[in-house]
Amino acid sequence: MSGNIKLLSDTLAKTRSADRAALIAYLPAGFPTVDGGIEAVKAVLAGGADVVEIGLPHSDPVLDGPVIQTADDIALRGGVKIADVLRTVREAYEATGAPVLVMTYWNPIDRYGIERFTTELAAAGGAGCILPDLPVQESAEWREHADALGLATVFVVAPSSQDERLGTITAAGSGFVYAASLMGVTGTRVSVGEQAQDLVRRTRATTELPVCVGLGVSNAVQAKEVAGFADGVIVGSAFVKLMLDAPDEAAGLAAVRALAAELAEGVRRNN
Repeated sequence: MSGNIKLLSDTLAKTRSADRAALIAYLPAGFPTVDGGIEAVKAVLAGGADVVEIGLPHSDPVLDGPVIQTADDIALRGGVKIADVLRTVREAYEATGAPVLVMTYWNPIDRYGIERFTTELAAAGGAGCILPDLPVQESAEWREHADALGLATVFVVAPSSQDERLGTITAAGSGFVYAASLMGVTGTRVSVGEQAQDLVRRTRATTELPVCVGLGVSNAVQAKEVAGFADGVIVGSAFVKLMLDAPDEAAGLAAVRALAAELAEGVRRNN
């Protein structure tokens, strides 16, 4: 079975043709449990998310803030494995038909094996991978396997990225470009700010790929702001925090579904 990059591209094209941004949700696999994580992914998609990113928990998540670090720690202490991440992808995709990506640091894939990981991700119905710490100049082997299996390779650009560097990154990527709205780690922010809008403008000058903004969006007002200039709005920590703060799993699932519905309204620019 080949991967679902076409499903991802079609989904993003559909939201663009509807004159709205896509809502992309992030949740780590194995949190609060493997089964609970799968239900959380289904809940955000039922609430209105268009695409979902499944985080592969890592012991040293240098780009993640305290909320996602806490969830990763819970997942790792629960014994989550790459097989559980792939099961989460498979069950989410089979239940919803939505594009499902994995967001992961490079080290776990390097240890697992590029060919093995890409083959199993494609077999699970995955749409691709977001690889925040894989340098483009070291990505040729990954991209060769991903391209052959129909998997997107999503790279991350940051406000510090110079225009020439942006061109190099976007030329190597596929699916969409992940624009980090600010320097720093993941987490909710009071304001997403003009930095993100400038980064989207500069990134779009280098590519036809959709440009989706993450890091800091946590409510419908911010989602609406980002939807005014980006092709997609990526929300992670806000969902994870609801699950962390909930008194039980059922309450957490209801909360993330409700937030997804609120954000889905926010990304509809004409509201």
